[in-house]
Amino acid sequence: MNTSLVYLEKDGCYLLLHRTKKERDINHDKWIGVGGKFLPGESPDDCARRETKEETGLVCGKLAYRAVVTFVPDQDVCEYMHLFTCSDFTGKLQECNEGDLAWIPKKDILSLPLWEGDKIFLRLLEENHPFFSLRLAYRGDTLVSARLDGEELL
Repeated sequence: MNTSLVYLEKDGCYLLLHRTKKERDINHDKWIGVGGKFLPGESPDDCARRETKEETGLVCGKLAYRAVVTFVPDQDVCEYMHLFTCSDFTGKLQECNEGDLAWIPKKDILSLPLWEGDKIFLRLLEENHPFFSLRLAYRGDTLVSARLDGEELL
């Protein structure tokens, strides 16, 4: 499965979605960027733009393609997440039917309920790491393996 995830940036903050509104949501009560699954025929940036508009009302201009993150769960199919940042957007922020949107200062993000693997790629984004491939393996909600550009981190 392919997905895109976007971290919109403004004034030292990322726009995050606190996933609280969908039933049976694997991301329930976690804070994440905005995004979702590809529709047939979509490219990673097509998906990123569509999902950002649907979930926030904002329209992305230039997107920065930052990484491919491979999630390897123990119970489900692999997910290939295409990770973007964007500071070039227009529009008016709207309510999201999947949770609550909030501009969170980057320095405060790691203290929120996040997936452990998200903490890794958020640090890499903050360090302005060049385009990377990150493989994250989970057993349930527990991160059991992380590999950055082929090198073991965990």
